[in-house]
Amino acid sequence: MATSKSTFQKRQKEMKRQEKQRMKAERRAQKKLAGPSEGGPLIEPFIDPLGAPDVLTSDPDTQD
Repeated sequence: MATSKSTFQKRQKEMKRQEKQRMKAERRAQKKLAGPSEGGPLIEPFIDPLGAPDVLTSDPDTQD
């Protein structure tokens, strides 16, 4: 009965995979509910170290 043992092992492996997937989805949902305020911003805003010129003040309509 090597097939029944193999089938049992496959079933156990599949059940373990599904449980792992369920736990991962639960953790993801908890993180989503917690929001970004818990960990802070993941991406820092870009700050130009050279101080690029302000492009909003060079509008040709306002230079009259």
